[in-house]
Amino acid sequence: MLDTGRRAFISLLGGVAAWPLAARAQRPTMPVVGILSGVSFQPYANRLAAFHQGLKETGFVEGHNVAIEYRSAEGQYQRLPTLAADLVQQHIAVIVAIGTVAPAQAAKAATSTIPIVFAFGTDPVSAGLVKSFNRPEANVTGVSQNNNALAAKRLELILELVPNAESIAFLVNPNNPASEADAKELSMAAHTIGHELVVLRAGTEQDIDNAFAAIARQRIRALVVHNDAFLNTRRNQIVGLAARHALPAIYAARENVERGGLMSYAPHFQLMFRYAGIYTGNILKGAKPADLPVMQPTSFELLINLKTAKALGLTVPDKLLAIANEVVE
Repeated sequence: MLDTGRRAFISLLGGVAAWPLAARAQRPTMPVVGILSGVSFQPYANRLAAFHQGLKETGFVEGHNVAIEYRSAEGQYQRLPTLAADLVQQHIAVIVAIGTVAPAQAAKAATSTIPIVFAFGTDPVSAGLVKSFNRPEANVTGVSQNNNALAAKRLELILELVPNAESIAFLVNPNNPASEADAKELSMAAHTIGHELVVLRAGTEQDIDNAFAAIARQRIRALVVHNDAFLNTRRNQIVGLAARHALPAIYAARENVERGGLMSYAPHFQLMFRYAGIYTGNILKGAKPADLPVMQPTSFELLINLKTAKALGLTVPDKLLAIANEVVE
C-alpha cells in the first residue's frame, strides 16, 4: 500500500505528462511597440485604429502577437525626452512617434539603434530626422503628411469664401517646433496677395479663448488653424468659438468639419497612419528603417460644411463645390 506522500508524487507526475507540449515549452517573447505622442491619444482614436489595421495587414494584432506601450506628454512637450528614454529602457522593438515632429526628435535623441517610425506633417529632412525621403539612413523612417506645407493652400481656399478679408488670423501652438517657420512662410504668402496675416499663439485652453477675443477686437474676418496636435485636441472649443464669433475658418483635419467647422484641407490621415502601421509591421519582421523610403501623401481632401456656411451667411462658389471631396449638409 502506497503511503500518502508517494501517491501525491505519482499523481503530480501524471499531471505533468498530461500538460500540452506548448505549455511546457518556453514561450517566445512578444515584441513591444511604443507609441509616443506629445498630446492625449483621445483625438487620434480613428487614426490609431488605422495604425492597428496596418499592423494587422502585416500579421500583427495587439495582445495576440505584439504588445503596445502608449506614452503621452499630455501637452507638456518638455516631458517627451523622459518618456522616450523610458521606452528605450523598456527594450521596445519599435518606437512610433505621432502628431508633431517633437516626439520623433525626442525618440531619435534617446536611441540610435531602436527603429523609429514617425507620422506627422512636418518635413522630416529639414527637421533633421532623415537624410532624404528616398534614403532615410540610420534608424528613422515613416510617413510625412506634408500637412504644414498646405497652409498656403488653406489660405487660398478661405479667401475664395471671404475675398474681402483684409486681415486673416493664423492660430498656432507656440510649443510646436514648426509653428514659427510656418507662420513666417504663411505671412509672406499672404503679403504677396495683398492680405495681412495676424499670427495668434495659443498653447493652453485659456490662450485659445484669448486668441478669439483678440480676433473680435481686431475685427479679423477669417481664420486659418495650424496643423498641430494640441489644437486638434481642442477642436470642439475652437469650432465652438468660431461659430460664436461668426468667423469663417479652415482647418487641417476633417474631424473639425464633421463637428461643425466650415472647411478643411488635409491629407487622408487614416490612410497615412495605416501606412505607418504597415511600416512598423515590416520592421518587426526584420526590415531596416534605412531601406524604407519616407512615404508621402498623393492626394488631399477638401471638406466643406454647407450648413455652417449658411449659418455664417456665406455662399459657397461653384468652383469650390466642384473640387470638394465631400460636402457636409
